[in-house]
Amino acid sequence: MDATSRAAGSTALLTDRYELTMLQAALRSGAAHRRSVFEVFTRRLPNGRRYGVTAGTGRVLDAVENFRFTTPQLDWLSAQGVVDEETLEFLAGYRFRGDIHGYPEGEVYFPGSPVLTVEGSFAEAVILETLILSILNFDSAIAAAASRMTSAAGTRPCIEMGARRAHESAAVAAARAAYVAGFSATSDLEAGFTYGIPTTGTAAHAFTLLHDSERDAFTAQIASMGRGTTLLVDTYDLQEAVRTAVEVAGPELGAVRIDSGDLTLLAHRVRRQLDDLGAHKTKIIVTSDLDEYAIAALAAAPVDGYGVGTSLVTGSGHPTCAMVYKLVARESTPGGPLIPVAKRSAGAKSSVGGRKWAARRPDADGVAEAEVVGTGPVPEELAGHLLQVPLVVAGESVGREPLAAARERHIRSRAALPLSATQLSKGEPVLTTERTA
Repeated sequence: MDATSRAAGSTALLTDRYELTMLQAALRSGAAHRRSVFEVFTRRLPNGRRYGVTAGTGRVLDAVENFRFTTPQLDWLSAQGVVDEETLEFLAGYRFRGDIHGYPEGEVYFPGSPVLTVEGSFAEAVILETLILSILNFDSAIAAAASRMTSAAGTRPCIEMGARRAHESAAVAAARAAYVAGFSATSDLEAGFTYGIPTTGTAAHAFTLLHDSERDAFTAQIASMGRGTTLLVDTYDLQEAVRTAVEVAGPELGAVRIDSGDLTLLAHRVRRQLDDLGAHKTKIIVTSDLDEYAIAALAAAPVDGYGVGTSLVTGSGHPTCAMVYKLVARESTPGGPLIPVAKRSAGAKSSVGGRKWAARRPDADGVAEAEVVGTGPVPEELAGHLLQVPLVVAGESVGREPLAAARERHIRSRAALPLSATQLSKGEPVLTTERTA
C-alpha cells in the first residue's frame, strides 16, 4: 500500500463499548499490562466454499496506526460515563506498541488458520478487536467472492461496479478487496484515488434517454470520448442499436455493453452482427446482476469482459467470514512465560490455546495438500513453508506493500491449490487443517 493511501482520521471509536469497559476493569484489577496474544481465525468457511482469501491487511495497518483518541472523543467518553478517569488517562496516551504477524494480503486461508496474531499488553491489544474484525471480515468476504468470479472468468477481465449497492465507505473497501482478488478495474473514483485502482465507465441508459435519438446519444459520446469508448446498446432495440453504433463510430468502436436479457443468446447475436458489419475488434461487455455462476455459464459465449456489482459487494451471499479475535496466551506472572488459554464451551465455539505458527505443506508436485497449524517447534520440513509474516514490530508497521503485490500473491496462492479449489459446486474446504503440538 502506498503511503498516500493511508486514512487520516482517528479510528479509535470504531469499536464496541465493551472493549473499553474490559480495559477499565483490567486496569483496576492490575491485569491490564499482562503480555497477551490474540488470534484472528475462523472456525468454518461459508457453506460450500473451498477456500478463503485474506484481504484488508493493508487497511488494518492504517487503522491501527490511526487508533488515537482525540480530545473531543475523550470528552465524549467522559460525558457519557463510558469509562472512568484512570481509563481516560490511559486512552489519552494510547499507542499500539506491540507486534502483529499474519497471513500476507492475497493469501488463501482455511478453518483454523491463524490469519492474524496480535501480541502486546492486554490493554493495548484487546481494544483493537472490533476494528480488526470489522475490516478483515468484510474485506476477506468480498475477496473470496471476487476470487471465485475471476477464476470463473478465466482470462476475461472483471470490472467492479457495486458502489451504488453498498454503503459509500464499504464500496471503496469492496473495490480494493476485489482488486486484490483479480478484478481489473472499478467504477468507484474514490477507490481509484485512494488506492490507485484503475477506473472505468462511460454512460448509462439515462444518457441515451436524454437525447432525441439513440444516434444523437452515440454521436455525442463518441465526440466526447473517442471511437474506443463503450456504447450501451440495449436501451431500445438491440439489433438497431448495434447497427447505429457501428455506423456512427465505424469498425474502430471499442466495445458495446449489454445490460439485460438472455446474455448468452444476445452475446452470440451481437458478435455475429458486429462481425457482419466489419467491427471484428469491437468487444462485448456484459453486466446485469452477474455472479460467479452466471460468469461461468457465459464461458462459451463470445464475451470479452464482465461488470459485477451487487453480488460482489455482498460477498455473493456471504457478506462476512465469521472471523473471531480470541485470547490464546497470556503471561502467568509479570515478565513470566506465556501460558496457553482457551475458551471451553459446548458446541463449536471452543478455541485452541497457545501462540501458533502455520505452514502449507506441498506434495511432491508442489501442490498444497494440508494446512498445518502448530504451537510447538516448527518441523524442519515445514520451515520453508511458513505463512505468517511480520506486519507490525514494536508498534511500527513493517508490512506495507503495493496493492499489486497482494494481487500477484493471490494468483500464486490460488494456483498452488488442488484443481478442485476453483469448482463452483458446493464442497468441503479443499485443504484440511492439521494441528500439531
